[in-house]
Amino acid sequence: MNTKKVMTWALVLGIGGVFSSCGIDMPKEVQTSYETMTVEKKDIEVPVKFSAKMKGQADVTITPQVSGQLMKICVAEGQRVKKGQTLFVIDSRNAQLNLEVAQANLQAALAQENSAKLEYESNKNLFEKKIVSQYMLDNSENSYKQARASVAQARASVNNAKVNLSFCTITAPVTGLIGEIPVRTGDQVSPGSQLTMVSGNTQMDAEFSVAESLVEEMVSAGAKASDKVKLMAAMPDVTFIMKNGTEYQHKGRISSLTGMVNAATGTMSAKATFPNPEGQLVSGIQGTVVLPYDVKDVIVIPQTAVVKLQSRQQVYKVKADSTATAVEVKTEDIGNGKDFIITSGLNVGDKIITVGANNVQEGQKVLFPEAPKNEK
Repeated sequence: MNTKKVMTWALVLGIGGVFSSCGIDMPKEVQTSYETMTVEKKDIEVPVKFSAKMKGQADVTITPQVSGQLMKICVAEGQRVKKGQTLFVIDSRNAQLNLEVAQANLQAALAQENSAKLEYESNKNLFEKKIVSQYMLDNSENSYKQARASVAQARASVNNAKVNLSFCTITAPVTGLIGEIPVRTGDQVSPGSQLTMVSGNTQMDAEFSVAESLVEEMVSAGAKASDKVKLMAAMPDVTFIMKNGTEYQHKGRISSLTGMVNAATGTMSAKATFPNPEGQLVSGIQGTVVLPYDVKDVIVIPQTAVVKLQSRQQVYKVKADSTATAVEVKTEDIGNGKDFIITSGLNVGDKIITVGANNVQEGQKVLFPEAPKNEK
């Protein structure tokens, strides 16, 4: 066993001697510096995100105006329809009979009016010849006026019957998509029954809430917070992110911002309008509205520079002697997945470690001079 050890050391020494005699230098350990940056202030664009729910600009609940049996359903759930397209047909037989009765009553009233008119004109001529009395003339005139009123009433009844008959055919008030249809052919429906909903989806509104403080920050200099038109016009285009993380292909604009603050939540209701030419957006879907917001004169550092210790966050600042010291900081997440805004703990001109901060210890030397280059 001892003999083997002696032979091993002899071999090592022999190899070392060979390298030395050949003029080959053994590799030396070179200490490398950590990646650092000098803190400075700059302007950045921050994506402010709001949870939102989509709603068609012309979502209309379809309910019948008359009672009756549902004879026909002309559309299917999810079908795209045009304004004026027939959706449902209600039994119209009673409405048709009512119209015919009203029309017959109108004809009778017209005949009565014609007779009353003839009698009035006859008595008028006879009165001028002093054949009939003033009483008979007045009485015939009143009968004529009453007959005219009866005609007007009968015409109104005809028009009402026509309207009720038209209500038996229910058409789409807007272009859009058909929602759930909870009724079936043969059901008895009435003005309180909901047949479906048509979502007018050529333009869609994403409804969300904005913190009052953010609205105040976004008001430009000299503009009043109540001047919603100027405020919305100054806002940039917004993006809608689906639940699955997909970005909707068309940009939107802030189209509505209430002037009232909800006292319980401290927020204002807002809407962003998006074009929907392909019909990809439907009412009820949820997602995120992303509003790009310019933040000026802030300290921004990479997230890799921040070390999280339970509830605290710290970065390693490089001192003049090239050693690291931990500094507690407070951050705000920009939302881009790469950077933080520093709200306290660092000053312009500070040098911090940006890569490898998790491996640094307090007082450790982190910057080393570059190794001298071999001159040829």
